[in-house]
Amino acid sequence: MAAPAASPDPTHSLLRHPAFVQFWFARIASGFGFQMLSVAVGWQIYAITGRALDLGLIGLVQFFPSVLLALPAGHMADQFERRRVVLYGQIVELLAVALLAALTLLGAVHELGILLLVFAISTAKAFESPSMQSMLPALVPAEILPRAVASSGSAFQAAMILGPAVGGVLYVAGPGVVYLSAAALYLVATVLVARLRYEQAQPKREPATLKTLFAGVHFIRERKDILGVISLDLFAVLLGGATALLPIFARDILHTGPWGLGILRAAPAVGALLMSLWLSRHDLQRRVGMVMFGSVAGFGAATLVFAVSSSLWLSVAALFAAGAFDMVSMVIRGSLVQLDTPDAMRGRVNAVNGIFINTSNQLGEFESGLLAAWLGAVGATVVGGLGTLAVVGLWMLLFPGLRRRQRLQLEDPANEALGTAESV
Repeated sequence: MAAPAASPDPTHSLLRHPAFVQFWFARIASGFGFQMLSVAVGWQIYAITGRALDLGLIGLVQFFPSVLLALPAGHMADQFERRRVVLYGQIVELLAVALLAALTLLGAVHELGILLLVFAISTAKAFESPSMQSMLPALVPAEILPRAVASSGSAFQAAMILGPAVGGVLYVAGPGVVYLSAAALYLVATVLVARLRYEQAQPKREPATLKTLFAGVHFIRERKDILGVISLDLFAVLLGGATALLPIFARDILHTGPWGLGILRAAPAVGALLMSLWLSRHDLQRRVGMVMFGSVAGFGAATLVFAVSSSLWLSVAALFAAGAFDMVSMVIRGSLVQLDTPDAMRGRVNAVNGIFINTSNQLGEFESGLLAAWLGAVGATVVGGLGTLAVVGLWMLLFPGLRRRQRLQLEDPANEALGTAESV
């Protein structure tokens, strides 16, 4: 597996692109706000009702908008100025969080109101997401897009790690304080997006028909490299994810308490964060197809090590490695999808990619729980790790063009419109 090489050209520094820096700070502000919000909402609803089922309803009202609205949101991202779509989405989120803070501080909040506001936030995020992802290629030159993807990923991982902790600490002063802090962060993100300036080609307006809504699906089916990386990630996460089983491993296998479970949950995010920081300063320049396959195989192998480990710290190391390998594949997948997709199609393609990611995460947890009920937690995780390795081997046979791909950016511009010929 070829190692990424550092680029000596100082013009390749992301800091030399102010629009990207502004975008990065906007994303980290909204990401922190959302993670703090997630912690407070869960604690508050459980404190009000005392029913575990209601915690599942929080996930449900977030899941349905992300899947059902993905295709219309992708169509919108290709029909309108993406910055405005993102801006309007964040304004809705800001207003919903501010209303949640006001109702909480006034003592007028109840479960249904919280769920409705979470649904509003999730709906806004569903429309915002394809446009947000599709903006990135316009903020930096194509040759350093992988660095930008990695750096954007580092913002997300930092929010994942620190946001819940900060939200938990602030919750001591009451949920209203958490919501006010989250609203302040959303306000910062909204102002940064409102002031963002970048070049976008004038979108060609088309009516929303089944053909235009499903154009992203048809595009991905015809581009073998894109279909390969997206479907590889889908099956790797579907089979290899062990997150849902961590409480079982912590209590029954590693014989640790809540503090150990917290470390286990943080380990993949820390591995992903550190890898994203490294990739944001180094270029993936050679044999990216094999690097992609190698990283997913590494994810599967790390899952196997975690499955058979009876040591807490070996398990933590395995999850750390799994997170790092997953970040490599995420950067390659995200960069390749963006670079192989014409700008006029990026919103719809990113929307389909988002459906794959959301579905694999949700169904992966269900699959893990189902297998664990049959085979036990260790058996289910071993099957998942072996399944991931098997998928890597099969995908290398099914997508030879992706296996032979050398660079993320296609050298022949014609290939961007026609797809990679050698993949057919």
